[in-house]
Amino acid sequence: MTSPDYSFEQAAQEAGSRIVAGVDEVGRGPLAGPVVAAAVVLNPARIPDGLRDSKMLTARRRAALAEILQDVAQVGIGSASVAEIDQINILRASHLAMARAIAALPVAPDHVLIDGNMIPRGLAVSAQPLIKGDARCVSIAAASIVAKIWRDRVMWDLAQQFPGYGWETNAGYPSKSHKAALQNLGVTPHHRRSFKPVHNILYQDKSISD
Repeated sequence: MTSPDYSFEQAAQEAGSRIVAGVDEVGRGPLAGPVVAAAVVLNPARIPDGLRDSKMLTARRRAALAEILQDVAQVGIGSASVAEIDQINILRASHLAMARAIAALPVAPDHVLIDGNMIPRGLAVSAQPLIKGDARCVSIAAASIVAKIWRDRVMWDLAQQFPGYGWETNAGYPSKSHKAALQNLGVTPHHRRSFKPVHNILYQDKSISD
């Protein structure tokens, strides 16, 4: 399997964009917690070895790379809350998180490379979507790592407040134990009510009470 490289950033720079950021999000599939995005501007002279799509790395390697990236790159983090996810839908919320991550960068980018096939609405910067960007573009791979680590820490913190759902290990994704806990312990304020498994439990409970 080929590693992501710096060719997309280089092409954008050769076309006149001085500062190029990679953007990715994590957390579209979980039943609980925010969706989190990261934007990363790499220094081509200080790209850490081993940057990959975060899903291809061990938890320890992800954590180590995320720490290195905080030192050698420009990083912005953005998120959209459960309330926003339920209000505007998960796709728009993930795009909102991306826009917030770009805005949070310490330096304003001239161009952004975005994982996926869509550009968030209303971006005030030129953008290029890249399907499977985290496997092709090293800046997007870096963003996927930072976003994953950030969101996992959020879910670990929430797990301390709401034990029993396994968020410290499943990060809010619909594992068998998480779905069983939903049935047994009920819906928390951090569950996405617009997602079918959560909605069905709420609807079922309402039907019983009616």
